[in-house]
Order: sequence, then structure tokens, then C-alpha cells
Amino acid sequence: LACMWLLPLSLVAQQRPLLTPEAEVIQAGEFLVQFGFEFLEDQRFPLAGLEGNLMRVGVLGLRFGVSRAVEVQAEGTLRNFLSVSERQSAFVTPILGRSGQSTSDIGDFSVAAKVRLFCERSRRPALGSRFGFEMPNSNQRRGIGLNTTNVFSTLLAEKHFGQLTTFGSVGLAILDGPAGLFTQNDVVLLGVGVMVPVNDRLKILGEAQGRKSTRATPATSPLVGTGSRGQARLGVQIFAGGVRWDLATIVGLTRDDADTGFTFGVAKNIKLFSAAGGAR
Repeated sequence: LACMWLLPLSLVAQQRPLLTPEAEVIQAGEFLVQFGFEFLEDQRFPLAGLEGNLMRVGVLGLRFGVSRAVEVQAEGTLRNFLSVSERQSAFVTPILGRSGQSTSDIGDFSVAAKVRLFCERSRRPALGSRFGFEMPNSNQRRGIGLNTTNVFSTLLAEKHFGQLTTFGSVGLAILDGPAGLFTQNDVVLLGVGVMVPVNDRLKILGEAQGRKSTRATPATSPLVGTGSRGQARLGVQIFAGGVRWDLATIVGLTRDDADTGFTFGVAKNIKLFSAAGGAR
């Protein structure tokens, strides 16, 4: 990755610092590397009964254009650090350090594919589909992750109105119950975002996204930790120094989400090879 970072690049508007995926795919032969940091205040973890300030270091996103209509993705967090401010009895008794005041763990990584179904036309938005799975990389005894395998699928739409870009997604995820055998929670995935350029180097963007649980998930339920979640983000993208920088504020939308937070990061789009053919 360090060697690729030095190659010539072509920058395009992509996901960071937002979470709602757009319908368009990156160009065939391009490799997008995204790396960031997040700080979330008063984040809650119902499975382990923990609450505190969460630092996500190395929020990694990799995207590769396989063809003019398909890209593959991998994303996750290299390390999560939680400074515990409150602890309650819960299903999992977490292993804590610093006399019970902190814990850390790797994040759960996901692998996905995105397919552009239709390009945007004058009266029709671009449509796409994204599907994949999340791997159980985390250790639930650390108190931060659920250590479950989950699958998801979403339908994507994207439309331009002059300089304004709007995009949204709706889908379904099947989440394993972390506190019981043979249990799962089906949640609805929703997201909507906008992006508007100020000039050639600055863009303003925002979103509201999350998931809606179809079942109750109290602390005594086998489905604890799989309940409704959501965030609103407002930020900027800045093109400077041959890369794209981003910064955004975060506001939680549910009881288990962080109250507030922020994220910043950097992204670079690297051209590995050229592909023939145009969009359909």
C-alpha cells in the first residue's frame, strides 16, 4: 500500500467521510485506499454493559474496480480503544485493562461487491446493488465487538440535480444473535445523503443513515447488541496535495449510539490499469 500511494492518481468523489454507499462504481482498473480516525463520545455497548469514549484508529476502506459495472470492497477498523466511563451487569463480563477503565480490540471487517445496474439518465437515477458479509474478527470478551457473522444486501440510487448530488440506499441485514444459539435479527438498512461542490477543491456533504431492528433487543434478550442504530454526519472533502482529505462531525440518532463525535481521514484513488469500453 505504501508503494501504491506514490503512484499517479486520479481523484473522484467517493465515500469517506460518509457511510451511505453511492450507486456508481469506481472506474475499472482503479484502486481506492481510504484511511481515517474516529472519536465517538459516550458510545454504548449493550452486550458487555459498557459505555465510554471510543477511538477508532485505522478506519480502513479498500475499493477496486473490477469492470465498468462492478467493484469489490473491504473495510474495517484496525484498532478500537474504549475509555470506560460507566459499567453495568450484562450478558458478557468484559476483560478490561487499567484497573477496569479501558479496553481495546480489532474491529470486525466486511467484504462486499457493488454492481451498477443502470447508469443515470435525464429522468432516471443511477441504480446499483451492494451485498456482502461481515466477519467475526472481534473478541466479545473485550467488550467492544459482537464476534458474529452477518450478511447484508442493499439497493442503491444516485441522482444529480445540477451541482447537487443525492444518493440513498435501502436494504436488509441478517445479524446473528450474540447471546443465544440459533437466533438472528433481521434489520432494515436505510441511508440518504447529499453532496454539493463549493469549488474544484472543496465539497460539502451530509447524510443520515442506520438500521431499524424488526425485533425487541433488551439487555436480557439473545439479540442484545443487534438493535436499531443510526448516525447523522456533516462534513467536507478537500482536494489538496494529490490526495483527498475529509472531516465530519457525527451525531448519534439512537439510545445506543454515541452522543457526538468526529472523523477525519484521507483517500487516494490509484490507477492500476486502463480498461476499454464505456458505460451502458
